[in-house]
Parts: sequence; structure tokens; C-alpha cells
Amino acid sequence: MIRSIARGCAAGAAGTTALNAVTYADMALRGRPASSIPETAVDKITTLMGHPVPDTSGRDNRLTGLGALSGIAVGTGTGAAVSLIHRAGVRGPLWLGGLLTGALAIALTDAPMARLGVSDPRTWSARDWTADVVPHLVYGLVTYGVITASDQRR
Repeated sequence: MIRSIARGCAAGAAGTTALNAVTYADMALRGRPASSIPETAVDKITTLMGHPVPDTSGRDNRLTGLGALSGIAVGTGTGAAVSLIHRAGVRGPLWLGGLLTGALAIALTDAPMARLGVSDPRTWSARDWTADVVPHLVYGLVTYGVITASDQRR
């Protein structure tokens, strides 16, 4: 089981790297700014937990760093969960597993954002949804592909 969790974390890290690459390429191509949603979410979560990020010099930078780290945590954690599900025998072709893994990652990021009131996906435009779905689909394909890569060697 530990090996499956480690493989899933590595797969999730690879998927997160791919997601970030697609996101940064989109920003570079369209000239769009980075999203402030991760920082806003971290600010709300830490405040709700009674441990707000101190309002001192560098606060915005700390929130940016914590927002990015939270994305990495979700990506690696999702990879670990999918790897455990795969270990339990739930398997499918790459396209389906990748699609479901990407959908799980979207759910694990967008649902909490909506619940916190940081963003409301119901109000997003088609362009907003594309900017969210495409990187998560790439995440899912890379993550599931790494998880299933060992299947071919057996």
C-alpha cells in the first residue's frame, strides 16, 4: 500500500507540473493574469481556523506561496487517492481514467472554492471553464498515465 501511495504522489506531482505548464502557457499566450483565487482561499481558510496569515510585510507573498503549496498538496493527494483506487482494482483505459482523474481534481478544487465563497463556477464564462478544464484534463491524463505505466511492465 505504501508503494501505491508513493507512486500516486509521484504521479500527482507529475500531473501538477503538467497542469502548471499548461496554465502558464495559457497565461503567456493570452496575456491573462494569474488567478488570485488560491491566495484568497488560503486567507479565508486560515482565518476560519483561527490562525490568519499575519498582516505584516510580505503577507501577500506568503499567501501566494501558501496558495501554490495548497495546489501541490491537492495534486499529490489526488494522485495518491487515484493510485489506491487503482490498486483496489478499479481500472480503465487511459482516456477514461485520465478524464475521471481530471474531473476528481476539478471537484476537489472548485467545490471548496464555491463553498468558501471565493468563486462561483455557476457564473463562469465558457472561456473561464476552458481555462479550468483543459489544465485539469492534462493533469488527469498525466497522473493516470504515470499510475498505470507500471501495469504494462507486469
